[in-house]
Amino acid sequence: MTGWCCDGLRWSAGGAGLVWRHPGHGERVSPLSPGRPVAFRTGARRGCTGVRRGARHTPCPTDAEVPAAAVAARCPECARLDRSYSVAADTRADDPRPYDVYLAWFAPGLIKVGITATEREGARLREQGALSFTLLGRGPLMAARRAEAVLGTALGVPDRFPYAARRAARHDPPGPSERAAELLALHARACALRTLPESLTPLPAEPVHHDAVFGLDRLREAAPAAGVLRLAPGRTVAGTVVAVAGPDVYLAGAGGRTVLLDVRQLPGWPLSAADPTAATTAEVVPPPTAEPETAALF
Repeated sequence: MTGWCCDGLRWSAGGAGLVWRHPGHGERVSPLSPGRPVAFRTGARRGCTGVRRGARHTPCPTDAEVPAAAVAARCPECARLDRSYSVAADTRADDPRPYDVYLAWFAPGLIKVGITATEREGARLREQGALSFTLLGRGPLMAARRAEAVLGTALGVPDRFPYAARRAARHDPPGPSERAAELLALHARACALRTLPESLTPLPAEPVHHDAVFGLDRLREAAPAAGVLRLAPGRTVAGTVVAVAGPDVYLAGAGGRTVLLDVRQLPGWPLSAADPTAATTAEVVPPPTAEPETAALF
């Protein structure tokens, strides 16, 4: 990487933004607020982004090319290296930070259990596109991991499911009160279990809803998304932000057509600025009906 490169999307308390990194100038964030124009053109190839741990970045040793539509911009070698020291792979058992166990609501009957570092203050739930969630407990990493496994075994609560199911459910979900009722019922069942780790401090059920931060009202008012943009070399994407949910940016383009940009496909592409009024030349395809969840970011 010799210039500015998109490193994906970051959620904060103030909303979503695109992260840009430069080897000499550090990091910048471009907010993805409603009505903001987004316009860029892809370069000749998408390269592996290497491995980043905190502020330290290790470039891909072979500058490998990665598939244009992949949701992770790492070659197999860098992916193995990245996973060799990760919470998701249980290779950081000595992590001293406290972790939260959460229940995340995505669709009726579709609630998953997961863990996230307490210091992230719910950003992980916004990254996943959870419409609602509640915390269940807090404690050391391995206690949180144990609780996650207990809920999966005793109550059949999954820790992952295809992302396509999440994307499809956000367009006409039941209201916050109905979502909260499901979360409260499952929270009560979980707290009644006698097999949860003693070192996990129970937390009260306090459902949090992301309707406003995701702009679900704007999604309901906008034209249904025509499909998902498929990036390829030398393609232009231009439009204005309608809403952002999880890693998905909904863009309004020419003629009022709404398309979906999956920001997980941006890292690794050399991107140059384009005219905001330019026509989008990236292909628009139907959303995938099945896609495995990628490794969690904690």
